[in-house]
Amino acid sequence: MKKIFSPWRSQYIATFKNEKPKKDESLFTRIIRENKDEKNLVILRKKYCFVMMNLYPYNSGHLMVVPYTQASTMSGLDSETMTEIMETLTQMEQLLTTVMKPHGFNMGANIGRVAGAGIDDHIHFHIVPRWNGDTNFMPTLGDVKVVSEDMRATYKKLIFSVKKQTQKRKK
Repeated sequence: MKKIFSPWRSQYIATFKNEKPKKDESLFTRIIRENKDEKNLVILRKKYCFVMMNLYPYNSGHLMVVPYTQASTMSGLDSETMTEIMETLTQMEQLLTTVMKPHGFNMGANIGRVAGAGIDDHIHFHIVPRWNGDTNFMPTLGDVKVVSEDMRATYKKLIFSVKKQTQKRKK
C-alpha cells in the first residue's frame, strides 16, 4: 500500500491519544462532560444532543449528531431526543449545503460493532457530504482515502455559519 502523508492529522490525533474516558463512560460522554468544544470540534450543543466533526472523516465536513444520553441502540432514547436528533440532522444538512455545497449526503447510524460502530456503547448519527467524483481511483487502486480539506479549516467555516444563523434567529 502506498502512503500519503498528512502531518496535520498526527497533531490532531495527539490531542486525544492520552485521554481516557472514565470507567463506563463513552468517548462522547467525556466530550459532553469536558465542555471543550473547540478542542473536540463540537459544532453545536442543543438540549438533547450535540454535533461534532468526525475524528476520522470519510469526507470533509463529516459530522456526527450525538445524544447526551449514553445508549447503545435507538430504543434507549426517548422521543424528545429522537425528535431533536432528526431536526438536528436536517439543520446540519442545510448548514453543510450552505457552507460546502455538496451534491448529496449519506446519513445514518451504525448500531453494534458488527455494523461498523467504532463507538458502539453510545449511539450517534453520521451525516457525510458527498460530491460527484469524491469516490475516485485512490481507494480502488491505491487503498487510500484522500480528505480534501484540513479539519480545522472546515471547523472554522462551520462554526462561523452556525454563529451567523444563531444571530439571525435572535433578531
